[in-house]
Amino acid sequence: MINSIVGPFIRAIFFPLFLTVACGLAHADSRIVATGGASNIEGSAGGGVVPWAVINGYGSSDEWAVTGMATGVFVDDFTLKVIGASVSYDNRVELSFARQRLKLDSLGGDLQQDIIGLKYKVAGELLYTTMPQISVGVQYKDVDDFSLPSAVGARDDSGVDYYVAATKVFFDALWGRNVLINGTVRATKANQGGLLGFGSERNNRYRYMKEASVAVLLTDNLAVGMDYREKPDELDFAGEDDWQDFFIGWFVNKNLSVVLAYADLGSIAGFEDQKGWYLSIEGAL
Repeated sequence: MINSIVGPFIRAIFFPLFLTVACGLAHADSRIVATGGASNIEGSAGGGVVPWAVINGYGSSDEWAVTGMATGVFVDDFTLKVIGASVSYDNRVELSFARQRLKLDSLGGDLQQDIIGLKYKVAGELLYTTMPQISVGVQYKDVDDFSLPSAVGARDDSGVDYYVAATKVFFDALWGRNVLINGTVRATKANQGGLLGFGSERNNRYRYMKEASVAVLLTDNLAVGMDYREKPDELDFAGEDDWQDFFIGWFVNKNLSVVLAYADLGSIAGFEDQKGWYLSIEGAL
């Protein structure tokens, strides 16, 4: 019932309204290039699969920022395509939206979900304070068609993730290069990020998952690093493995960034060793 009402509302009203308002408000170029991170597969600022404490875009005090992204993840038996956008204000609060479509290349068909995210910076700064930047976030996730998730044992067609992230850049930390370190703790019931529903018949409690990212800035606008995301393993029909990726991010300027990664997603819906390529392009205003 929730999915049948909320899903169409998000797609038909929220996303176009979001983009219209955001583009009208955007005016941001005060922060240093690359300090907004990239857009992850859930729409918020961070690495490929991990949200960071940073706020998307380049807005600073009293400035608005807008980003839009398109991402593809191409592994052996699945293709994940994501479009998303975010709007942020004052380098303090970020509202994001992502539309995910997982194509089941070997089985046929697809799974789709919408994600609305809200992130708020509570303390610290990425660059200028000893304390890392710390943000809290929430993600509402809503699956389009619950028939397959229900068939494999999921309990709900929608759910909410909560997380806290801490991110810090350490200057001249490795062979004279700056290093970014992020740690995130997520409370979740999501199976495969939510694409296979939420919870299970045997467990509908929140699980606390650890996530981390490390990146070395080779230059001011070129970074290499990795993400790691711990996953719950609640569905009886198939195991769910942790995710990791190894990436290179090119922040061409404050309006364009490109991230290329090699992703290892482990077992998905009984298909083992799902490995392949990740490509994401983000535009910012």
